[in-house]
Amino acid sequence: MNKTIITTAAFLGMLAVINGAFGAHALKAKLEPQQLQVWGTAVQYNFYHIFALLALAALNKTDSGLTYASFWLFTLGIVFFSGSLYLLSCRAILQWDWLRILGPITPIGGLLFIAGWITLALSAIKAK
Repeated sequence: MNKTIITTAAFLGMLAVINGAFGAHALKAKLEPQQLQVWGTAVQYNFYHIFALLALAALNKTDSGLTYASFWLFTLGIVFFSGSLYLLSCRAILQWDWLRILGPITPIGGLLFIAGWITLALSAIKAK
């Protein structure tokens, strides 16, 4: 097991739980249904990749470069994909219209997720 990966997953998992509860309780009355759905998508993908990080830590027997690449790709994917969606869904509440510029960041986060899964697969193929 890798302490860095587990610690990062635990921290980001805690944030996912907080954001999920915040969306369900505090934002439900303040966001339009479409914005609330975007918030929910951010929480979902945040959680999916927490589980990927935990699996990566549990299954990792060596500290390979591919393992760390996958770790960083998943982590940055959460920040870019989920982080941008959290902010974009609250744009109207915050009255920060400039947040619109984050729109192109979301697909970059998605590409980071895809690259993380590819490097995880390559790490498994390479493992003895």
